[in-house]
Amino acid sequence: MTKRKLVGAAIAIILLTTIASCKKPVGFEYRGINNVKLENASLEKATVMLNMVYYNPNSFGVNLKHVDCDVYVDSSYIGKYTLDTLMHIDRKAEFTIPTTMNINVRSLLQGGMFALLGKKVNISVKGNSRVGKGGIFVNVPFNFSGQYAIPLF
Repeated sequence: MTKRKLVGAAIAIILLTTIASCKKPVGFEYRGINNVKLENASLEKATVMLNMVYYNPNSFGVNLKHVDCDVYVDSSYIGKYTLDTLMHIDRKAEFTIPTTMNINVRSLLQGGMFALLGKKVNISVKGNSRVGKGGIFVNVPFNFSGQYAIPLF
């Protein structure tokens, strides 16, 4: 073999090894919501602060670049949440995303008075996130829901 063919074969082996070792990131597992607080409530708008807890099932760390989702209470749309920041998520680790969202109180009332009475309501979050590694990002859809109490104070 000539030097040129040897170098070409080595480059091909390196490229194939690199491509084979790159796995597409799997979506995060939703673990729950905690520390739900309702602040600055008026008849029109309110601010909801909460922590969204997830688990990264990937065997490698990933970067979370963007989250865009719609939030529903008892099947009624109450608002949109967008996170536009880059954060590193360790491999096989649980992590928390602090979330602040402005909601339409009228939509919340249409969804049921139970939310304002502190009883449990069904909160659903549907959307997409951009997750990646090494500068390559992919869209990963998600759809989570669960029963939660929203305390007034």
